[in-house]
Amino acid sequence: LKGSDDLNKYFLEFGISKTDAISKINQTIAISSENESKNWGKIKLKFILWFITLIIAFILLKSGKIKSNLRNLMYLSIVIIFGVILGADPGPMGTLKDTIVLFGQYKVFFPPRVIALVIMLLGIVIANKFICSWGCQVGTLQDLIFRLNRNKNQLPIIKQYRLSFLVSNSARIIFFIVFTLIAVFWVLDIIEPIDPFKIFKPDVLGIMGIFFVSSILILSLFVYRPWCHIFCPFGLAGWIVEKISIFRIKVDYDKCIACGKCEKACPSSVMGAILRRDKVIPDCFSCGSCIESCPTGAISFSIGKRDYPPKGKFDKLN
Repeated sequence: LKGSDDLNKYFLEFGISKTDAISKINQTIAISSENESKNWGKIKLKFILWFITLIIAFILLKSGKIKSNLRNLMYLSIVIIFGVILGADPGPMGTLKDTIVLFGQYKVFFPPRVIALVIMLLGIVIANKFICSWGCQVGTLQDLIFRLNRNKNQLPIIKQYRLSFLVSNSARIIFFIVFTLIAVFWVLDIIEPIDPFKIFKPDVLGIMGIFFVSSILILSLFVYRPWCHIFCPFGLAGWIVEKISIFRIKVDYDKCIACGKCEKACPSSVMGAILRRDKVIPDCFSCGSCIESCPTGAISFSIGKRDYPPKGKFDKLN
């Protein structure tokens, strides 16, 4: 090859343009860089421990044995193991966020990340939002902080607030759309500077990130999982997928005495929606607070569709 003209002729012989060739080269470099940046030993260990943790949580929740102290201990262990020790990457949010960002930059997908995303979403299909509930290092950190502001009866020490799901989910949808459009068309990752997973690697957080993440953690004392409900792309995807979850929180209305204790114990507005079988049911993080609070054993984490309550059963609670 003596010059660019010869190079163009060479590409044409193979039916590709110079632009396409450069694009393919950049895609290959991007995939290679992603692969080389990963500590595969640590990632494999993390997935193995995730699997073990989720199985344990599933068994305990299914048998109704998760109580406040055990729940907090499990959350603390998850934060330490999957966040402090094993680090921010991979995390549930990153599987979706980084997939979108890489596609926006190079129009290519990193296969291991896509596989991880599919596995996590399939996990939600099996057990309602379980990876968010019992595997996400940032989600469990927020949950733990929220419960530090509750007494032994699961009631707030300092007043806590339930976000309107219409408002929080609308904000989450808008944020996801804006993030995706900017990532794909402007090749920018607007989450990266404020990524709360970087709390486990604080040296890479800038001033804006420190301020934002600190605000989220402080807000977590008063609002249940604010990042998950307002911003998290994976949280939004998980909320959609949980509509077809096999195992979920269910109510046996024959046993239910309509006392409302489960609704009060629930850290969000979801239990009220489940009780009444509202058309739109918010994110359920399968924390088990409702099961723990029920005096008649009417609530379970079990298989199948949710039943509808008898007409007027909860009129006195409204």
